[in-house]
Amino acid sequence: MKVRTRFAPSPTGYMHIGNLRTALYEYLLAKSAGGDFILRIEDTDQKRYVEGATEIIYDTLKTVGLHWDEGPDIGGAHGPYVQSERKDLYAPYAHKLVELGGAHYCFCGEREEQTDEDGNEIICKFEDPCKKIPLEEARRRIAAGEPYVVRQTINKTGKSKYEDKVYGIIEIDYDELDEGVLLKSDGFPTYNFANVIDDHLMGITHVVRGNEYLPSTPKYNLMYDTFGWQRPVYVHLPTVMKDAQHKLSKRNGDASFQDLVAKGYLPEAIINYIALLGWNPGTEEEIFSVSELEKIFSVERLNKSPAIFDSVKLTWMNGMYIRALNAAEFHRLAMPYYADMPAGINLEALSRVLQPRIETLGQIAEQTDFIRALPEYDLALFDNKKMKTDAAVAKAVLPEVRRALAEQSEWTNEALFERLKALAEQLGVKNGQVLYPTRIALSGKETTPGGATELAVVLGQAETLLRLDKALARL
Repeated sequence: MKVRTRFAPSPTGYMHIGNLRTALYEYLLAKSAGGDFILRIEDTDQKRYVEGATEIIYDTLKTVGLHWDEGPDIGGAHGPYVQSERKDLYAPYAHKLVELGGAHYCFCGEREEQTDEDGNEIICKFEDPCKKIPLEEARRRIAAGEPYVVRQTINKTGKSKYEDKVYGIIEIDYDELDEGVLLKSDGFPTYNFANVIDDHLMGITHVVRGNEYLPSTPKYNLMYDTFGWQRPVYVHLPTVMKDAQHKLSKRNGDASFQDLVAKGYLPEAIINYIALLGWNPGTEEEIFSVSELEKIFSVERLNKSPAIFDSVKLTWMNGMYIRALNAAEFHRLAMPYYADMPAGINLEALSRVLQPRIETLGQIAEQTDFIRALPEYDLALFDNKKMKTDAAVAKAVLPEVRRALAEQSEWTNEALFERLKALAEQLGVKNGQVLYPTRIALSGKETTPGGATELAVVLGQAETLLRLDKALARL
């Protein structure tokens, strides 16, 4: 049987890291087996719907390279792929389930399902008195116009048993299962019902989701069994944690994919890092493209243990991706961060200086603040024991540096470095006693991305001489 997986997000805002990881594993599971990856939008919870969120889902998946084979925008043989557009499909299956004894009509009103901070269902036992109403009596009350819902019937005793590809054999007492609402009074299905119907009708073979659904999966299996349908293969994923005690949660403001991109992380690095949150390749290698992951991914290497979202590790990985970019691509990505740079700054030279020295594009602003405006600085900055410099050395050396650079015609890093190295030899001092005071004069900072001559190229000859004049005036 051809493997078919589906990513079925709710359009409730930005793409949470946990959701994106689920999409990635579903995509990789399908593609590693030569199967299909389906996108389905589950928008039946109208209270949580956020305008524009569906477009965010499309954009995020396309940006990271997860291209679907069927979906709302491209169609397919099992559409429509938006749940609200499938509304008329669910009621006949709900009534059929009642006939088969797997559900009943309830007139108690719609008890609100309890959910945790991420919107996941909390199992809460409900003893429904309507279960004892004879079917014909229930149908008469419905015909008379009485509001009703369809609620699942769980009459079994003992334990439910099923296999999960990550957690093995799972056993849960039937007595612990809640007889939840399947079809609401407005005709909309609940998530628990719609995803079973849709997964069956769309031929989904593997269901991949968070391990918080382990306890409720027996309810889905009861519906599959009652209808006489084949159960899908279950792959439940470990939780993504902020730290040892707290889950990542978009309700608590934890980083979404969009947040990370806004901070200057590259989509390729983000999806690479997310792939390793709960899965390992079995080697020491950590840098993978999506196409490489398609070839090596296997469910058997998914972990049971919670995965800690390590921002330090993500930042390191992002730095690896930045340094692997060709110079033109890095410069293109950096350009938006140069929007407020003064006229005359050599932006291409700035990109050459920054690329090997930053780990996120968001660091550009803090690394280049002195280029935008020379800060006020203490003359004690010229003191450096290692370089054997101080304000007196700077006062003696910088006039000569200023004179040499004013006469310089070739304004490249190599030419400037050779000129200042020759100057140091001429003055009878070490190279650092010329270069270090020059870098302080040009930046007003103890640490900078790049050395004195690299900064001079970025600033240009006019600005370089101006900053040297300011330093000499202060000295």
